[in-house]
Amino acid sequence: MNTLTIDVCSMTESLADAVRAMETGQAQGPRYSFSSPQSLMHTLGGKRFDLIQALSGAGPVTIREAARRTGRDVKAVHGDVQALLACGVLDKTADGKIEFPYDAVHVDFLLKAA
Repeated sequence: MNTLTIDVCSMTESLADAVRAMETGQAQGPRYSFSSPQSLMHTLGGKRFDLIQALSGAGPVTIREAARRTGRDVKAVHGDVQALLACGVLDKTADGKIEFPYDAVHVDFLLKAA
């Protein structure tokens, strides 16, 4: 299964993970990191996470098809797709379709008291 891990970690932690992967020769797998839980929720919160879930394992689809799968208005989905493309969570194919190229998502972060 092709799984994307989404997590919250600092740049220092991300770089340390990359160095560890290079030293051990073991790939860490696809990963998308946010600097804070707030950033993660702002980018992927609400309907955007529903969109990602609907596109998981679906292959390339049109925005209209993504809207149909989520039961949402095409214009609203278009706005969310543009935001997800801009941050690199979604890909755009050569023929203009959108794709979330993973079968599953693993979200990993810890909320602590302030």
